[in-house]
Amino acid sequence: MDLFERKELSPMLIAQMQEPFSDEDWIYELKLDGCRCLGYFDDGKVWLRNKRNLELLPRFPELEGTGSRVDGKRILDGELVVLKNGAPEFYELQRRTLLTDKFKIQMAASMYPASFVVFDCLYADRKQVMDQPLLSRKEYLGESVKEDARIAVSRFIPADGAGLFRMADERELEGVVAKRSGSLYYPGKRTKDWVKFKRMADEDFVACGYIEKKEKAYSIILGKPDREGFVYKGHVTLGVSAAAIKNLRRWPGQPYMAYPPGPGNESTVWVYPEKVCTVEYMPNTKNSLRQAVFKGFREDVLPEDVE
Repeated sequence: MDLFERKELSPMLIAQMQEPFSDEDWIYELKLDGCRCLGYFDDGKVWLRNKRNLELLPRFPELEGTGSRVDGKRILDGELVVLKNGAPEFYELQRRTLLTDKFKIQMAASMYPASFVVFDCLYADRKQVMDQPLLSRKEYLGESVKEDARIAVSRFIPADGAGLFRMADERELEGVVAKRSGSLYYPGKRTKDWVKFKRMADEDFVACGYIEKKEKAYSIILGKPDREGFVYKGHVTLGVSAAAIKNLRRWPGQPYMAYPPGPGNESTVWVYPEKVCTVEYMPNTKNSLRQAVFKGFREDVLPEDVE
């Protein structure tokens, strides 16, 4: 059974954020505020799998037709995005991944349909092509993808990464992904051949507890896995709703080895450390969560995978 039949690949990961740079040996693409996804295409059919290898098509039924838009047997790497007012809207995308009711899913698909933006090809002509240079793999995209409103090929520019980042910054887009033009594809691995430039940093944390404040406001307590439990990393309040808190299950234990005292901390409600969330914040030299904003829970990342 080959790679396509097994459908067990994990996407190659992007390394940590760097300062924007320009280099003739690199190409640059806009970073989309979406959900990473691998698409398996064959004979008009499509399977969409996230990082945890969960099938996404039941929650994004509008993408079923993309199967007929790709020629040949292909595994394509890309990003699921939902546009709102012409720009990617992560909240609507994240909201969809949590829906289970078919009627609500259909309503959401009608109001804010998702698109699959592809940027790499891992399998073509019945063989894996991950050992081919990036620019060679991208040629398969132009040959096989017939673009429409539900599937598109990511555009890139060579050399001028700093210029593309300035444009993204001016338009308040998320940022830029820089890739070495000759880079190979390593499933599930993070290498220095793919890096990101971002206006705002974002990072994944495990939700370990919450604090209920005045006027129905909440803070989520954030942690990172450690050998002996979890390390406390701070709080996030902005963007946290009562609906988000309902996703957390109370736990009689405490996941931290050490939890700092402070006003309100004594009223912390501990939860099972099973939910991963993304927090956006302003980069700074103190390694703190400055101007932190809760962006939502992730269904494609496990707590033990948080770094």
